[in-house]
Amino acid sequence: MDRLRQLLDVGRSLTAELDLDHLLERVMQTARELCGARYAALGVLDEERRELAQFLTAGEDPAVHTAIGHLPRGRGILGLLIDQPVPIRLHDVSDHPRSYGFPPGHPPMRNFLGAPIVVRGEAWGNLYLTEKEGAEDFDDHDLEAIVVLAEWAAIAIDNARLFGTSERRRVELERAVRGMEATRDIALALGGETELDRVLELIVKRGRALVDADALLIWLVDQDVLRLAAHAGNATPPAGAEIPFTGSTAGAALSSGEPIRVEDASTALIVDPARFGLGGARSALIVPLLFRGRGLGVLAAFDHMGQAATFSDDDERALRSFAASAATAVATAHSVEARRLRDSIGAAEAERRRWARDLHDETLQGLGATKLALSAALRGDPAAARRQIEGAVAQLEREIGALRGIIADLRPPALDELGLEPALRTLAERVGASHGLALDLNLELGERRLDPDIETIAYRVAQEALTNVTKHAAATGVRLELRATASALELSVRDDGCGFAEPAAERSGGYGITGMRERAEIGGGRLRVEGGVGGGTTVALMLPLR
Repeated sequence: MDRLRQLLDVGRSLTAELDLDHLLERVMQTARELCGARYAALGVLDEERRELAQFLTAGEDPAVHTAIGHLPRGRGILGLLIDQPVPIRLHDVSDHPRSYGFPPGHPPMRNFLGAPIVVRGEAWGNLYLTEKEGAEDFDDHDLEAIVVLAEWAAIAIDNARLFGTSERRRVELERAVRGMEATRDIALALGGETELDRVLELIVKRGRALVDADALLIWLVDQDVLRLAAHAGNATPPAGAEIPFTGSTAGAALSSGEPIRVEDASTALIVDPARFGLGGARSALIVPLLFRGRGLGVLAAFDHMGQAATFSDDDERALRSFAASAATAVATAHSVEARRLRDSIGAAEAERRRWARDLHDETLQGLGATKLALSAALRGDPAAARRQIEGAVAQLEREIGALRGIIADLRPPALDELGLEPALRTLAERVGASHGLALDLNLELGERRLDPDIETIAYRVAQEALTNVTKHAAATGVRLELRATASALELSVRDDGCGFAEPAAERSGGYGITGMRERAEIGGGRLRVEGGVGGGTTVALMLPLR
């Protein structure tokens, strides 16, 4: 009864154990205790169930275990339970015709008890006991106990294997989810994020988490070198770090278009990772960034942080799939940057042409007329000369006023000295007076000062919008509104002119819309232009306040 209660307790505790290695160790120790055996062993069959793939022991001195050398594969007496998976009890192992004897250094073993472990109707392994302590042989009670224990072990092993399978599937699902999340983040970056630095930061952070890397670096092609563009994790690369395209593992991966997995980074990498802050790197996974057959750079992951120190096939597949989306994001960000640069240069050139035209058509011609008047005064009689000189002085005063207006347009002193609202009020009144526009001003900023960059952007947008009104709108009135909330500055310029269709204007590059949009983006804000033929035009600017 004591042994029965012990078996029941053992059964409950074994079936609660989910770590297979710990479970097998406990089965052997429990078998020794139940049957009073000095030694216990547990053999695990191979997939074909012909021999032992694993042989565990309990009770042997580690030094003896080492001296024996190769572990048994299931020949001799141990093979009996493989050929015929039924319990067996022997008085003396050496008397059995299947006995092979023992290798040198093996401790003496005489009596023997064995039972198969059958999981779901198939032989899984065998439990062996030998050297009954305090008796000549194992008895029937020992045989019954080891059979029951083997059955408990089979149930527990099945549970542990199912748990292990579910854990592996859970890890695989988590990896798949992380991969989908990473791909989703990159897809969102494609749709909503076009700043290259932000895209690169997102790539290295998500890529590192995807493969559990200690560090991940992204290198982009820069002529004949690969230049470090971003990094995440435990890496401290120097500023401007670069590696040669030719003569580096990263360059080889990019040239071949295939990932390279390195198990020993200290010897297998052509370029020492210590050059870019990874002196203790052990393993690496390098995946090329390819966009439409063009190599943009590589992702380089270092030191897997899981149970295995190196990256697996699954890691390689995951990072390779991720790199495809990452390459698209990088290429898109590059294209957007190039377009922004072209637009910015185009807007600057258009602004220069406008100032050149204004100076030529107004100031230069006015000064030319003044020069002619003064030249005529020199040749005329004194009475007429005086009138001509007075006219020339008046003309010079007008040109000086015009130059002051141009200088104010370039950088109004009121903007620096008084702030945005006074500067806008002065600008609107000057434009209204010059072009006969009825003004409706609703400026709520007062004397509050904002970040100088924000004030400049708002002023320039208002200036460009008012210029468009005077040149293109054929308007009689304009309303200028300005207000600041806790988080944003809002500016709008609305006229009652003829209106226009924005897409057509943008395609032609007219009306300075590109320059206004560029300024809004620089300030992290947005510009909205609404207009229709016969309906006037509204230019609305929103800038975030930090």
